[in-house]
Amino acid sequence: MKISVIIPVFNEATELPAALAALRAQEALLEVIVVDAGSTDATASLARAAGVQVISSARRQRAAQTNLGAAAARGDALLFLHADTRIAPGALCGIEEALRHAEVAGGGFARRYDSPSLFLRATCALAEARTRLCGWFLGDQAMFVRRTVFTALGGFSEWDVFEDLDFSRRLARAGRVVTLHPPVVSSARRFNAGAARTTWRDFALTVRFLASARQRENVPSARLCSEP
Repeated sequence: MKISVIIPVFNEATELPAALAALRAQEALLEVIVVDAGSTDATASLARAAGVQVISSARRQRAAQTNLGAAAARGDALLFLHADTRIAPGALCGIEEALRHAEVAGGGFARRYDSPSLFLRATCALAEARTRLCGWFLGDQAMFVRRTVFTALGGFSEWDVFEDLDFSRRLARAGRVVTLHPPVVSSARRFNAGAARTTWRDFALTVRFLASARQRENVPSARLCSEP
């Protein structure tokens, strides 16, 4: 199985090299596609120097960039990776093993942050409980999917926010999803304004998104969390 890794980027020269180094350590067959939305730093040149394919996107939006990369991908499975997220050794082999089971449509990884914060460690534990209960993953959990399933689902909705949660909810309805270990390690930089404040803001926005999704889909509250 060939796995295509798609990384949407904009000015990620600081974080991208570590993500690419972690991919080079994998044993599985893969291609790496970096979709650059006009970075003004050395992001694109660093990616080319690392020997990966670089695609230019006229639109700076993660969902649109990811869909563009997926359209160019040749792999049997797609892995969507943030530039500030590093996968562990053997992670791609774990994806291969999971997708040997025909009923598995995709999934994601447990997540840790590169921070000693006990609060953030607790949020990661809650996130893993969410993925196992509902099958819902977020973008910094390195979501993966069979290419055929991604095509059937029509890719990511090209929204500015919650495109990852929307896609993972649809993915959970398409087949069984799995949570893999070892966890990926994501940058804690988005919590610079305060871990508790940022987490509470994200939670409030997620509740609003799910409420609007329930109205759009006419799904009873008790069934909003799809079983994986």
